[in-house]
Order: sequence, then structure tokens, then C-alpha cells
Amino acid sequence: MQKVKDYLSYFWKSTDKLLLFLCLLASAFGVLMVTSATWHTMKEGGVIPRDSIVMIVAVLLGLIIALAISLVDIDIWSRMWYIWAGAGILLMIIVFIFGQAPSNRSDARTWINLGFFLFQPSELVKVFFIITFAVHLDHVREELNKLRNVALLVGHALIPFLLVARSGDDGSALVFLLIAFIMMFIAGIRWQYILGVFVLAAAAIPLIWFQFSDFQKQRFIVIVDPDRYPATAYQQTLGLQAMNNGGIFGKGLFNGPYTQSGAVPVSESDMIFTVVGEELGTIGCVVAIALILFIIFRIIRDGKTAIMGPAQYIAFGVASMIGIQAFINIAMVLRIGPVIGLTLPFYSAGGSATLSLYIALGLIFSIYRSVYSQTQETNFRLIGVRSPFDETFHDTASYKERTKDRSSTSRSKRELERDRGRLSRESSKKTSRKAQKAKAKPAKKKAPKRNAPAPAPKRQHSETYLKRHRDE
Repeated sequence: MQKVKDYLSYFWKSTDKLLLFLCLLASAFGVLMVTSATWHTMKEGGVIPRDSIVMIVAVLLGLIIALAISLVDIDIWSRMWYIWAGAGILLMIIVFIFGQAPSNRSDARTWINLGFFLFQPSELVKVFFIITFAVHLDHVREELNKLRNVALLVGHALIPFLLVARSGDDGSALVFLLIAFIMMFIAGIRWQYILGVFVLAAAAIPLIWFQFSDFQKQRFIVIVDPDRYPATAYQQTLGLQAMNNGGIFGKGLFNGPYTQSGAVPVSESDMIFTVVGEELGTIGCVVAIALILFIIFRIIRDGKTAIMGPAQYIAFGVASMIGIQAFINIAMVLRIGPVIGLTLPFYSAGGSATLSLYIALGLIFSIYRSVYSQTQETNFRLIGVRSPFDETFHDTASYKERTKDRSSTSRSKRELERDRGRLSRESSKKTSRKAQKAKAKPAKKKAPKRNAPAPAPKRQHSETYLKRHRDE
């Protein structure tokens, strides 16, 4: 029984409690907003809307999976990159064969019907891509800016982009490219390559534009001229009206006229930010954005504390995924960007997005737990707990292999600190020995110095005495 208590105590101490609290707080806020957005759809006698139930189940299931993922060292998840790469490609192939289209996009195949649940594989593929791309970046870390390596990284990013775009999920496809760009930027890619990417993107705009359908082109046009295509701008126009109706303090929960009448299409998912704006006002919007920013900063902080390797890139990849989707979704609601069907992390309804988000967070919890186990004296072995992953955590060779730095600079710094510590210890030992010897030997009493006799003062003779003796 004591071992179980010790294990639970260690498990709790090695969990990033602040990140866990922030994520659960954001999810609770999201469930509340989704409940308000879908309250008018609830049947008589119902207690809670179906979308809210799905979201609660996804959060709880995702939390369990995330904590289970955190029990395995992040390096082990990274070494299994080929499994995640194969699983991501397999999921997209299944989408092409058995995928179903959303109600408003008959030309797209983005969901897989599991009977009790519609699953969107592109959400999970984002997590797989972050792991594989992080491993790729770590592999070419020392020679990142060689043209060959940059070309291979771009090719790596284009694989999921093309597969997801082919399924019709243009919004998620764009996220893959942006995640890859930010991760490469963090890794230290030269500005010449970044400039080249912008030049190529600008040159490709005309070619991409002609590949768009008329409806896709209209989504961009209504950003600057909403009156030209009022039907296409309808969703964003009503969303802006709802937010303006909220003012600074909002109309109150379950009291927004636009929200409770269902005037804004898909207000529980893509347009959930309009619900926040109408019912909680500008203050509610600021709080919602601040909460997401706190989560992103915490993830980055956890990544920066990790040893050099894929763990750092994974953390920045997850943070960029959350930040990119939040920015695009809010820009879409405010009509400074086109409607591309991206959900707002933590707040939007959707089981696939919520579950995949917590799986990604499980990797961050794994990073935090790995760092904690490497830096704290209390570990599984010391408290006498045997876990299913005991060999993973306690094999000496494996531990040394996992914790050694992957750069010569860090290794030399570590050796320098070790030598400094050794010299300091030797110096302290010598000092203690001298102190002990000084205590052991009795102090010799020094004889008091006798005062030397003062020299006799020189006699002073009168002029008569000196004259008489001079004549003699």
C-alpha cells in the first residue's frame, strides 16, 4: 500500500500541474460556450446538448490518454517516428477510400464514420507530423542549412499537405505548412531560405488562384468587398453583428439574441468566438485569448527545459499548432481572413479536434515528466516502486544514453561544470583538513616579549663646558 502511495505521490509531483490546470480550465470554458451555442437545439426534457456531451467525453478520454502518454519517456515516442509516419499515411488512404463529406462540402472527404463517432483523421495526423518533423530536424541539426537538407524538409512537409489537401480539407492542409515553417524557423534556418519561401509563395499565388473554385475565390473577395457576394459573406456578417451586439460586457450567458436564435451558422464550432463576444463581451474575448496564450507560453517553457533533441522541436510544434489554429479561426470570425473551416482549440465543439489536442498535450506532459525524472533525486528506484516502464526509466545504459546532450558544446559545458565542481570539492576538503589539524594541535603559548631598554638620552652640554674641555 505504501508503494502505491509513493507512486501516486511521485506521479503527481512529476506532472505539469499548471499546464494541466490551464488546459482543463480552457476546456471547461469551451464546454460552457458550446452548451450556450447549442442550447436552442436541445430537445424538450434534455439536460445538456449532444455537442457538449461529445466534447466532455472527448476531454475526459483525451486526458486519460495524455497522462498515459506522459508515463513513457519522450525519446521513446520519438524513436517510433516511422510508426507515426506510416500511421498518418494509412489514415489518409482510408479517408480516400471510406471517407465521408461534411454536410456543406459534398466535394470533400474528411471524416471516417466509426458508427458512434465521426472521426477526422487530419487532426491526429497533425500530431504524427509534429513528431516525425521534429525527429527530422534533430537529425539534420548540425547541417540544417545545407540545400539538400532544406529540400528534404520541404518535401517532408509537402507529403501531409498534399494528402490532406487532396481530401478537401484545405484549412488543415495550410496548418501543416505553417507548423513546418515555424519549426524550421525555431531550428535556425537562414533568412535567405525564408526570403526564398516568401518569393516562391508570392509567385505561386496566381497559379493557386486559378485552381480555386468560384466559391473559394468568393471567400477571399468578401474580405475586402462583402457586398459583392452577400450570400458568401453571410456567416461572417452575422458573426460580426453578434459580437458588436455584445459590447464590452456582453449580454450574459444564454442571453445572446443571435446565439440563442441560431442566427450565426456553425456557432458551436467554427464561429464559437462569436458566442464569446456576444454573451461575454470584449472582456470575455480578451480572457479567452489570454488563456490560450498562457497555455502556449507554458508549452514553450516546458520545451526549453528539455535536453537538446526532438523534445524541444515537439514542444514548439504543438505550441505553433495551437497558436496557428487560434489565429486563423479568430481572423476568420473577424473577417480579416477567409472562412476555411478551422476550429478554435479548446473552445470549439468537435470530438476529433479535442481528442487529438489532448494527445498532443500528452507529449508535453511526457517532456515535463522526463525532465523531472532526470533532475530530481526522488525517482521510481529510490521510492521502491516498480512500474510497467521500470526498465525504460532505470536501465543505466538507457538512462545515460537518453540524458546525454546531443551537441559538443553542451557536452563541453557539462564537463567544465563537472571539473569546476571537482575542484571546488577538493578545495573544500583541503580546507576542512587544515581546520581539523588546527583543532588537533594545541596552540603554543608565546612568551611575552620583554621591553628593550630605552636608549639613554644624549646629554646636552653648556657652551662654557664645551669651551673648557676644548682648551684642555
